[in-house]
Amino acid sequence: MNPIVKCFCRIYQGVFHLALPLLPYREPELYSSIEDIKDLLKKLNVRSVLLVSDAALKENRKPLEELLRDQGIHYALYDKTCANPTVWNVEEARELYLKENCEALIAFGGGSSMDCAKGVGARIAYPNKSLDRLKGLLRVLKKIPPLIAIPTTAGTGSEVTITAVITDSEKKHKYTMNSFTLIPSHAILDPKVTYSLPPHLTATTGMDALTHAVEAYIGNSTSKQTRRCSLEAVHLIFKNIEKAYTKGDDYEARKKMLHASYIAGIAFSKSYVGYIHAIAHSLGGQYNIPHGLANAVLMPYVLKDYGISAHKKLHELGIAAGVASENDSHEQGANKFIMAIENLNQKMNVPTKFEGILEEDIPVMARYASKEANPLYPVPKLMNAKELEKFYYMVSIGGKNEH
Repeated sequence: MNPIVKCFCRIYQGVFHLALPLLPYREPELYSSIEDIKDLLKKLNVRSVLLVSDAALKENRKPLEELLRDQGIHYALYDKTCANPTVWNVEEARELYLKENCEALIAFGGGSSMDCAKGVGARIAYPNKSLDRLKGLLRVLKKIPPLIAIPTTAGTGSEVTITAVITDSEKKHKYTMNSFTLIPSHAILDPKVTYSLPPHLTATTGMDALTHAVEAYIGNSTSKQTRRCSLEAVHLIFKNIEKAYTKGDDYEARKKMLHASYIAGIAFSKSYVGYIHAIAHSLGGQYNIPHGLANAVLMPYVLKDYGISAHKKLHELGIAAGVASENDSHEQGANKFIMAIENLNQKMNVPTKFEGILEEDIPVMARYASKEANPLYPVPKLMNAKELEKFYYMVSIGGKNEH
């Protein structure tokens, strides 16, 4: 990267780091059971809601829908959310919200449902602005309708974040909206609604949460709180993800994974993510690769490439994970931690590469990743679009390690 551009990026990141204590960050009001929805809606004085979900969660939603009916709450169901929610999803759900005179939003599902609901909220607040005009940092300043997030996966942390990721399917591009008003007003962390999550989704969403904790910790914009959250999240994930993967109804493992996802969400909301996420978003936009899967595959490659710039912090994460010792050198500890991530992926049948990545698409995806990450993400080592291209080759079946 050009030295002048590097200097600009670091100054930009430094300003945001200094401003962190002044930013209007808040956490949602937490509940531990979907039964709490009854008292919550009474408190909010809400009589009509839009329930945003996806078709695969039909059976999982039944107890929630019964609770709403029993309380005499009118609800409209939008269950067409895609794995990577699109502009079309948001606009269709918004039309339903308005048609049914809804007063609040309930997002029931993984990060996709929550991102879609956040997009709906943004469009309700800004009826005359397209989503494209609301993307980026601090573009949604008006208050959105009350948003209750009920995560059915332990991974995205979207129930506590300022971020919504939306796909423009026409341009084959993902973009993010990052605004404090998008943080849900309430979150219900009920382990029981995650019991039916299939093993492969338990794995990839859990590795998504791990990526949040890792990228938040190794960046240059950490705080005492985000470091503590990241270390605790890494510890919890390494202790519980395999239990949740092999035995889906393990209450304690599911509960701890939900908590890990939540605090990792706090960490990256305040300290940001890095190139793993930026590259994963571009792969999701171009090829519809699920976000958690893309993060899981990319993580070891990117962490290795950071080299000495990340060794000390990766060593500290390795100690928190229980896979490295304080007696290790920073390089040894970092390598042990990266190897442990690779071993977790292998045990949970996460692939190491992807099929179908076309060489002609790589420069475009790398430009999108660079535009997302630079200058905002405080990564250990800065890279431009050309330097990011190598990672697409690394994760491509038949690709080259260097371009």
